This record gives sequence, structure tokens and C-alpha cells, in this order.
Amino acid sequence: MTAPRAHPARTTSALAVPLLLAALVMGCSADPAVRASPPRKATTTPAPSAAPASIEKIASMTGCSAEMRTEAEELREAVCVTPEGNWIVTTFPTEKLKLTWLDTASMYGGTYLVGPRWAIGAKPQLLKTLRTKVGGELQELRGMN
Repeated sequence: MTAPRAHPARTTSALAVPLLLAALVMGCSADPAVRASPPRKATTTPAPSAAPASIEKIASMTGCSAEMRTEAEELREAVCVTPEGNWIVTTFPTEKLKLTWLDTASMYGGTYLVGPRWAIGAKPQLLKTLRTKVGGELQELRGMN
């Protein structure tokens, strides 16, 4: 007797829905002026070593008051609020899930600060400020224009 196998369509859709929803949220909040830029163009300016993949650690490093929005196997997401501005930080249990999320987010465009197993979405100027605190690379994603 063989063990029951998961139905591939159910497994895929269970993962795709939260990732697509997160990408939609991030894409809708991105700066529309950046959408015509080239895909995933990382900046060359050196930054400090990137923060670990923890919303709590990133919040502590930036003085953020993080409000959790999503707690799922595929990702965790919080809204950060500071006097400098607001942003969304998303963390992932694996680098592969982060890359899948970024590929999906590229449909909507925007600029993101990306580190190992995390991404932050905000206005580009705020991302530059955050980069000095948490490291990572600025990536511009091209939307579907």
C-alpha cells in the first residue's frame, strides 16, 4: 500500500494565493514613477551587511513599530511605522520563496530593498535611508506597462 500523495494543483494554489496577494499589496503601494525602469537593477553603492530575515530584528534596527499583517508558512509581513515614513517588510523561510515573490512582484513594478530572505517595499527615498540601517540591495522591478 502506498502513502497518499498531495494533489499538485492544491499544493500549488495553496502557495500561490498568499504570494500573489502579497505581491499585489506591495505592487499597489510602490511608486508609479519607477515602473518604467529596468527589471531588478541592483545599486552599486556599498551598504552594511544585510539584516537577518526577521521582522522583529529589522523593526528593532529601524525604530519601527511593526504591525503584523500576515503570518503564513510562505511568508511573514508587517507594516512598519516611523516618523521617517511607513513601509512593508516581508520575510521568507527560504531564499527560493523570496525569489518567487519578487518574480510575482515584478508584474506590478516598484523599488524594493532586498536582503537575505526579506524584502521591504516603500518609496525609493525612504528605501535609501533604510538601506543604511539594515543593508541589502535596492532593486527596481519593471511593471507590465
